[in-house]
Formats: sequence, C-alpha cells, structure tokens
Amino acid sequence: MSKLLLFVALIWLTGSPIIAIIVLLIVFYVLERRFIGLSPSVLKPLKRARKLSRLHQELRLSPHQTSTKLEMARLWIEQKKYAQAYELLLQIAKVMEDSAEVRAELGICELKLGHLQQGEQSILQALELNPHVKYGEPYLRLAEAWADQDPHRSIAYLQQFQSVNSSSCEAYYRLGQLYSQLGSKAEAREAYRATVELYRGLPKYKRRFERRWVLLARIKGLAK
Repeated sequence: MSKLLLFVALIWLTGSPIIAIIVLLIVFYVLERRFIGLSPSVLKPLKRARKLSRLHQELRLSPHQTSTKLEMARLWIEQKKYAQAYELLLQIAKVMEDSAEVRAELGICELKLGHLQQGEQSILQALELNPHVKYGEPYLRLAEAWADQDPHRSIAYLQQFQSVNSSSCEAYYRLGQLYSQLGSKAEAREAYRATVELYRGLPKYKRRFERRWVLLARIKGLAK
C-alpha cells in the first residue's frame, strides 16, 4: 500500500507515470546497493576505467614502475581480465619474489585461466610465505576452482579458509553449495543455517559486506 501511495505521489509531483517509474527504479536500485548489494554498481566500472587510463599514462612515462604495474594488475583482476593481469604479475614476481600477495594473485589468475595445478601450487607457495595472506581469500579461490572437479578437496580448502577467516558468511554459503552438489542435504541445510547465525553475530559495519550471502543462504535454505 505504501509503495502505491509513493507511486501516486511521484506521478503527482512529476506529472508523468513514466518519469515516476524511472524515479522509483532509481530509488530501489540505490536502496538495494546500499543494503543488499546483489545488483552491479553503475559507477564502479567508470571509476575503474579512469584509473586504468591514468595508470597507462604513468607506465608510458615510467615503464619499470612496479607499484603502478601492481595496481593495474589488481584492477584487471577486478575486471576479470586475468590474462592481462597475469602477464603483469609475472613481471612483478621477478622483482617481488618474497611477496605473498603477489604470489597469491598470480595463483588466482592461473586458476581463473584454467591452470588449476599451477594455480594451486602458486597459492600454496603464497600461503607458506604468509598463512594469513589476503585474509585467507586464496583458500576461497582454491575452493571455487576445484568445486566441480573435486568437491571433497574444495570442502577441505573452505574449511581451511574458515580457520583463517571465521567471520565470512560467503565461506559457509559456498560450503552449503558444495554439500548440495555432493547430495548431502542435511549438511547443506546446516551450512546455510550457519551462514544466517554467523551474520546475526557480526558487528553492523561488517554486515553490509556479508548481507548478499545470508540472503542467498535463506533462499537456498527455503528451497531445501
């Protein structure tokens, strides 16, 4: 009822039902981005493109600037341009041999490019250098990569991730997906339930980043 009243009010203010619908869609999009975050950001790709353009200029002026290459590689990973990021990370790894983060990012690119064994080796090397590198994210990426080919290995990596980052709703949600894939319905339900329980215990500032996983877990839990 309140939504209908809002719509009527917008028609009265704008004088057009089409404009009123557009305004409503914008409002719903902003609220969804603010409180849930399932929809893609409209502004983020534009900001990323501007930043990449600036970094390209910097590299033209200073081709051996490692920090610029690393920033560019990370932006390409965000864009899922793993081949470009991988080429840069290979160059960076020669200079930053002892960097666990660079080694982990190199491994993540290898996984995304389909080189599972090579990516796994790179990430395990990164974890040897620093078991808590990137707050355990490499374990999560290994779990994703092996989910289809070896679900049991994937579950083992998720459990290792949980030991490093115990406040990740994403890990419990993905664990539920894997158990579903294996036909373990009771374990899947428990993992989805744990996602919701963990979320309830998180501080408010962290809930914003975990909300999408608890929403998906609730949907999956209802479907079971």
